[in-house]
Amino acid sequence: MRGLKDKRVLITGGAGGIGAATAARFLEEGSRVCILDRDPQACAAIRQQLPAISEAIIADVTDLMQVEAAFADAVRVLDGVDVLINNAGISIRHKFLDITPEEWDRLISVNLTGVFYVAQTGARLMGQQNGGVILQTASTNGVTGYPYYADYNATKAAVIELTRSMALELAPQIRVCAVAPGYVLTPMQRAEYSDAMLEEVNQKIPLRRHARPQEIAALFAFLASDDAAYATGHVYTIDGGETAGGLASR
Repeated sequence: MRGLKDKRVLITGGAGGIGAATAARFLEEGSRVCILDRDPQACAAIRQQLPAISEAIIADVTDLMQVEAAFADAVRVLDGVDVLINNAGISIRHKFLDITPEEWDRLISVNLTGVFYVAQTGARLMGQQNGGVILQTASTNGVTGYPYYADYNATKAAVIELTRSMALELAPQIRVCAVAPGYVLTPMQRAEYSDAMLEEVNQKIPLRRHARPQEIAALFAFLASDDAAYATGHVYTIDGGETAGGLASR
């Protein structure tokens, strides 16, 4: 992609799944990459897996003080942030009537409040340095209805509207877009589904498979690049055709 060499990139939730694949892709593009993740063991593992990472910062996105400290660390290491991938998130599969107040609060705290803290802190920094790109991980769950994920769906729909509002207010200095993956074969997804459940889902997707994390990473790289310089305020779905006919909801 054009314009990614030497870009300073910060990726939240960067120690596994889509985040780790995205870190690897930006490194391949010649970018300088810091990741932020709350899991110390995962941070240690990704440092071994991707030794070219500039720093693996341990922080919880639900704590504003930790977020601000993490950005300070990233600026110290990278001397700024040009691209922010706002990716940290969690998911719990359960029936709507079984969601506890504690589970609801936890999903909102990580998937929405954490996204807000990271986005606002990143936008303030980019405003001081005359520009940047913020990309946020949404989901097809925020676009159409899915059973057993009411809390997760609500947070991802909110991320989409947050993205649109940010894009309007932060233009023309900062571009803001969201990526909405469908089913991606990450460790989080694998832990929630049996083999039979995975195959049942695959049969509903026109391309008959889950996405690979590397395919989502490629879209992030494009949207951060100079090739996407006119892209802002939009949500880019990457789902193998899953939502084209509402197949996943049948």
